[in-house]
Amino acid sequence: MNRSIRIATAAATIALASAAAFASGQHAGGHGHVEAVGKPGIASKATRTVNVDMTDGMRFNPSSIHVKQGETVRFVVTNSGKLKHELVLGTEKELKEHYEVMKKHPEMEHADPNMVTLAGGKTGEIVWQFTKAGKVDFACLQPGHYDAGMKGAVNVARAARKQGRN
Repeated sequence: MNRSIRIATAAATIALASAAAFASGQHAGGHGHVEAVGKPGIASKATRTVNVDMTDGMRFNPSSIHVKQGETVRFVVTNSGKLKHELVLGTEKELKEHYEVMKKHPEMEHADPNMVTLAGGKTGEIVWQFTKAGKVDFACLQPGHYDAGMKGAVNVARAARKQGRN
């Protein structure tokens, strides 16, 4: 009886640890490296709103966005099409890796702060702080959409250095 309880306890512990790892989004091509492109922003600190439209023509409008390093932006994303689309922020490498996983598992559902997935006619938001200068890519990772050219970039300008007084 004691042995059965120990086995059941060990099995439950393993199951909980596995569930926690899965829930954290750390699958192949996962979502654990978003800090390379910034971090989730605080809505009340958003300095501006950028409206982005996703279409069944497999395009984002606009597909090129300019922000400043340190800026927090509220993206209001609208799916004007009928197909399911998403906007995912990441590095080009991360997006390509994640896209390969999505092609193998098109039913995979996920919700992370660097993305929004929308059914046709719906609108959602991402609030993001761009902490590093450079290029941040975005794409729709629904199977076939990335290959069809549904991608864009956020160009993050380096913040001006503050001059100290002498």
